[in-house]
Amino acid sequence: MPDSEDEWKTIANVYEKKWNFPHVIGALDGKHIVLQKPINSGSDYYNYKHTCSLVLLALVDVNYKFLYIDVGAQGRIGDATVYNNSNLSIKLEHNLLHIPEAKLIGGTDILCPYVIVADDAFAMKSYLLKPYSRRGMVKSEIIFNYRLSRARRVVENAFGILANRFRVFRTAMAVRPYTAKQVVLATTAIHNLLRSRATDDDSDDVDEDEDNVVPTGAFTKFDARFNVGRQLDEPRLLRDKLAQYFLGEGAVEWQDKIIGMK
Repeated sequence: MPDSEDEWKTIANVYEKKWNFPHVIGALDGKHIVLQKPINSGSDYYNYKHTCSLVLLALVDVNYKFLYIDVGAQGRIGDATVYNNSNLSIKLEHNLLHIPEAKLIGGTDILCPYVIVADDAFAMKSYLLKPYSRRGMVKSEIIFNYRLSRARRVVENAFGILANRFRVFRTAMAVRPYTAKQVVLATTAIHNLLRSRATDDDSDDVDEDEDNVVPTGAFTKFDARFNVGRQLDEPRLLRDKLAQYFLGEGAVEWQDKIIGMK
């Protein structure tokens, strides 16, 4: 985890250059690590996909490295609960991670904090942006969702690289939950080491112009139905401003074609 403002700014600068989204310091998502049903566990590990699992919550940087993971929660526990009970949530809420203060997006009067991007499964905060509801969206909202999804895909890609490299994630683990947790901790640490040494020619990298499909097996997607958070006015206003920015000064030439609108 970065421990200085300069390190966070470096991540954000590369993020903006690579994914065209300003002031992003990471992407947040969760996966279920599928297990064979633990002995005498009842329904504790049983999830909405009708499998048994541990929850892996991860914050990933622009280079597919895991900045933070929380693994070990029982599969029946919803993603919002896992995040809300995590050290990451506590430190973000109390501003303990040395994240830089908000600053203007270059060439605009939009004062934008440094943020984490996530999907519908998480409650929006001043430091965490999520997409608009898909009901009745106007063009600016559709474009915002596309741009946020494009920035957020690094976490899905990181899960995909991890599963491609360590085949243990392609099937249900026939080990105790404690052992499965240690496997996840070890493999993510090795993953980060290898990512630090990665080059543009690495064969296990994903296509950065396409959505990555995480291999079927021990990874399954969180269900957004567990979101119980209330959206705050301040981040909603920021999201609206960014949506207009992406429609104007911050537009990229291919976005209208991607969303199928002019």
